[in-house]
Amino acid sequence: MAIYITVDGGTTNTRAYLVRDGKICDSFKLNTGARNGRGALTEGLRVGIRELLLRNSLSESEIERIIASGMITSENGLCDLPHITLPAGLSELNSAMHHTVFEDISSIGWSFVRGVKSVGETIEKSDIIRGEETELMGILDSSASDALYILPGSHSKHMSIDKSGRITEFKTMMSGELFAAVIENTILKNSTGFDHATIEREYLLRGYGYCAEHGINEALFKTRILRNVFFATAEQCYSFLLGVVLCDEVREIIKHPATTVVIGGQKQMREALAIMLESSGKSVTVPSDEKVSAAVALGAVRIYEAK
Repeated sequence: MAIYITVDGGTTNTRAYLVRDGKICDSFKLNTGARNGRGALTEGLRVGIRELLLRNSLSESEIERIIASGMITSENGLCDLPHITLPAGLSELNSAMHHTVFEDISSIGWSFVRGVKSVGETIEKSDIIRGEETELMGILDSSASDALYILPGSHSKHMSIDKSGRITEFKTMMSGELFAAVIENTILKNSTGFDHATIEREYLLRGYGYCAEHGINEALFKTRILRNVFFATAEQCYSFLLGVVLCDEVREIIKHPATTVVIGGQKQMREALAIMLESSGKSVTVPSDEKVSAAVALGAVRIYEAK
């Protein structure tokens, strides 16, 4: 079996994984991303890859390929590449890969997975992703084709998959960033915080229900009322607020025609969405933490090896 290094390049952080025989056996993280520019990425990856190989007693010649995806392919990343258009599955992503070598990093060849775009005549039908297409291919289950895949995170992606396992449409919702912005930059930071990240089911559903009835603007402030008037705990306020922020996502999922929903992505939001969809009539599948955490790395390998 081949040995790969996969690189998940984000806006603020970059993660690299050593994949041997289809399993992740080592990794490193850089507090550097596309926002820091090519120079910082080049130096960080050069040092990181060298140390990764030394730790595992490997030479550069033993690595089949470095496979990279995400914002590392953006205009501020290591290799600026245009998106490909829908539909996009393993075959299309493999055919569109860009292959090159960066001698200032190592002699190992690189293969970059391009992002995907949806282009329509209206803003409603237009969207872009970089990295989530690779994550999706790591959790895609052939038994759950013709389904809606949800990848919650800073930017949550709702991706429709056809029977051939290709992305046919998708949309982006900024739930994670909205949640963080509210907690960190508004008066609600005195009511809750990320250190109170235990989900309490009753309050999660109360937040969702209140937002569905009264709208997000009023519902957000009710988090403070819960804390100051009804003396709810920080954990209860956290759950209520999460229900408020995820309300629009849940409503979009419910009205989607797919009967099967698969939820990956960020753990807290994954668990919250699953709870909120229990009475939706959808068949909801939540992959294991292990499968989700390995999705980007193994998805990159699946794309590279696809023919």
